[in-house]
Amino acid sequence: MRSRGRSILILAVTAGLLAFFFRDVDVAGVWTEIRRANPWLLILAVVATLLTYIFRAWRWQTLLAPIGTASFSNSFRTTVIGFAADTFVPRAGEVIRPYLLARIEGLRPTAAFATIIIERLLDLAVVLLMFGFFVLTVPAGVVSGDADKFAHVKFWGSVAAGASIVGLGFLFALAGHPERLGRAAGRVEAVLPARAARLLAQFVEAFAQGLAVMRHPDRLAISLVLSFPLWMSIAAGIWLTSQAFHITFPYTGSFLVMTLLVVGVAMPTPGAIGGFHAAYQICVETFFAASADQAVGAAIVLHAISFVPVTALGLFYMAQDGLTFSGVRKIAQAPGQESGTAVNGTGAAS
Repeated sequence: MRSRGRSILILAVTAGLLAFFFRDVDVAGVWTEIRRANPWLLILAVVATLLTYIFRAWRWQTLLAPIGTASFSNSFRTTVIGFAADTFVPRAGEVIRPYLLARIEGLRPTAAFATIIIERLLDLAVVLLMFGFFVLTVPAGVVSGDADKFAHVKFWGSVAAGASIVGLGFLFALAGHPERLGRAAGRVEAVLPARAARLLAQFVEAFAQGLAVMRHPDRLAISLVLSFPLWMSIAAGIWLTSQAFHITFPYTGSFLVMTLLVVGVAMPTPGAIGGFHAAYQICVETFFAASADQAVGAAIVLHAISFVPVTALGLFYMAQDGLTFSGVRKIAQAPGQESGTAVNGTGAAS
């Protein structure tokens, strides 16, 4: 019943966002803009976007190193499968890919899942740093529209950047002393049944193991460095697609678009449908003087570039590994399991 209610809510949110995005759309005008788009720039955008998954796999290997060895091939495959799963089940990939990789490489799933938290922190920090670079260096005349709106964007971006730094420091402090987490969880026995408290303590200790990279500054630095080309590739895909639709702004302007897209994809809709489109449309119309037809057409094509290739590749890997949608959904609904369905050497459930 709870699952049905969640599905209805997701459907309602998606429908609302799409209704907002397609409000007052001139279908003929949008189609004209899509036909006018430069195909060579769109092909380059696809290549740039696919490069991000290579960087993600390399970075994940670095984050996983303190808890075990993971091959590039398996890291890449499970990353792609995870992002493909997000297209159908929002947020599923954050559970599925560490679960599958842990089973293939013999790692603890909870510890592998903890590295995803670090990934998110690094992603947030790098996006906000790139955003800050843009707003501090943007030449006069590049950003059009309401100056007050842009001032608000700069202010809240600064607040978010500060919060992310504080959060990273907090996790660093906790990860430096995993035994404290275990002791704190043990005290829960006073208010919980003993067995439940012991399970909680085991979960927290395993999670702390996944944060082990935080105690290796060299590996954390490598992960941070790899995060920059990763997000610069994403920015390149955004910029190339925008240029293909004759929406002109400097490459660093894509850092602003990218930041707002991060907000848009945070909406829990399948494949970020609606939130992605609306965020891009609002940004390029508000700050880069794009017409409504250009913004809508570019948003549709950019979304396809961002999601269709990785979803197709992910479905191919799932078919190779014998994974089904029902199996993926079960994994997504059962995070934190330390035992359960076995996975063979290529990631197939058996």
